[in-house]
Amino acid sequence: MNGLSLDYLRDNPGYVLQLTWDHLQLSLLAILLGIVVAVPLGVAGARYPGLGLPIIGILGAVYTIPSIAFLAFLIPILGLGRDNALVVLAAYSLSFLVRNIITGLRGVDAGVIEAARGMGLSPIQVFRQVTFPLALPVMVAGLRTAVVVTISTATVAGWIGAGGLGRLLFDGVRLRRPGMILAGAIAITLLAVLVDLGIRWLARYLAANRAARAAVQSS
Repeated sequence: MNGLSLDYLRDNPGYVLQLTWDHLQLSLLAILLGIVVAVPLGVAGARYPGLGLPIIGILGAVYTIPSIAFLAFLIPILGLGRDNALVVLAAYSLSFLVRNIITGLRGVDAGVIEAARGMGLSPIQVFRQVTFPLALPVMVAGLRTAVVVTISTATVAGWIGAGGLGRLLFDGVRLRRPGMILAGAIAITLLAVLVDLGIRWLARYLAANRAARAAVQSS
């Protein structure tokens, strides 16, 4: 029973915090990389319906690959460590990011877009001022899911020496120290919950700010 106590977390707060910071950095870098790839794919899939389903299907198939197998497959190419983990985590995030970008952009009322064009807005202005803001809530929902999944999956990156909280879990199993495993599990859970709450707050802030700007412009 002593092995299942919180002694390890209490005795090693600095180490756990450092691993938590490493874990957060790895996850956010993977999400940023995923966004860079997802935006053009999502826009293309929304603009050209014939591309949308194949893109979503391929990314969905990639997401079904077991994480350990995916990491192992890339070892001969990228080796052990952070680069390997970043590619795998970013690839997993694409399934959620691209799907919601396509869904959000396609869900914007065509009448609203036509009205904006009728006001003389250029295609870029229509996208920036009308389409993107209206699609943003759906995109943020996909981002939330992608972030939580990435934080959870990043745990496996500890298996290839990419750092993060997965190191506590794998070292705990190797050394037969349940306290380390418990500390890692608690830290991963808290990190995922706090980041999710942060994204929710950001989404509400952006929505309120957008509504305030619209009210000022209409007055």
